[in-house]
Amino acid sequence: MKYNLLGNTGLKVSELCFGTMTFGGKGLFKAIGSLGQEPVDALMKKAIDGGINFIDTANVYSEGMSEELTGQSIRNLGLHRDDLVLATKVRGKMGDLPNDSGLTRKHIIQQAEASLRRLQIDYIDLYQIHSYDPLTPLEETLSALDDLVRSGKVRYIGASNLAAWQLMKALGHSEHHRIARFVSLQAYYTIAGRDLEREIIPLLLDQKLGLMVWSPLAGGLLSGKYSREKEKDATGRRANFDFPPVNRDRTFDILDQLHPMAKTKGVSVASLALAWLLKQRAVTTVIIGANGLEQLEDNLRSVEVNFTAQEMEILNGVSQLPPEYPGWMLERTGGDRKIQ
Repeated sequence: MKYNLLGNTGLKVSELCFGTMTFGGKGLFKAIGSLGQEPVDALMKKAIDGGINFIDTANVYSEGMSEELTGQSIRNLGLHRDDLVLATKVRGKMGDLPNDSGLTRKHIIQQAEASLRRLQIDYIDLYQIHSYDPLTPLEETLSALDDLVRSGKVRYIGASNLAAWQLMKALGHSEHHRIARFVSLQAYYTIAGRDLEREIIPLLLDQKLGLMVWSPLAGGLLSGKYSREKEKDATGRRANFDFPPVNRDRTFDILDQLHPMAKTKGVSVASLALAWLLKQRAVTTVIIGANGLEQLEDNLRSVEVNFTAQEMEILNGVSQLPPEYPGWMLERTGGDRKIQ
């Protein structure tokens, strides 16, 4: 396991991050996983023993149960809290009342306190906004997050699922007012969905932000259960929760390459898909979740996978995005000013 710096900080996080969306099984998240305390403890132990020090959860996962199970597992396993980097999120709906969602000062501080209680900890390493809130002024959100950092209840702040302009606006505001700045972005990125490369990855590299990848297997389509001949799998996650959206034609073109490559290397399709992400310059950590030990063990093996230059060329070529303006114009006009 390698450890990478999280953005422009000195904090080291494992290149694989353990995601907890399968914990609990309440509400919407029942379709993803419904693990109780005993299997959670077993998975957490396997992840930690595999070198993972980074754990990602969110208040909305199973209506808070994911945080509760994660916190209890840390205690059950006798883990030293300071050895872990714990990340959680705020933004989603946590009740039926008017102020039970969003990125207001009231909701952020209230939910930070609730997450601390559920996780049974006294500080959060990385507190992330889960998405954008069009009703709340950005200044209010960033001020509340800065107060949490200054209070010691939060060490770093991050964002998730933002457009490039929203993220850059937030960074500019923090810089101008000299308050806590986002150090990372958690975003959807996979060999089957490389949209992030158009605007956001160039921004992350320029501004020195870390990238935490969610759904690296495209909602299970790259798990190895699917192929062009076997487009549907009644046992897969996609059968009950067809998300995130993907270009299926391009995905099956990619799987046509991954299946024989996996067979040649003696590894799984999932391991190859994860390993491709680990080779991408902007990626800090890839979030892996699991419903069982076998799945987690397979995902952990991705850190050992290497590609030849020819294999990377094949995978990059079959998965590349179609040209889009202004990207193709910038490429055409910027050739005379590239670093040689």
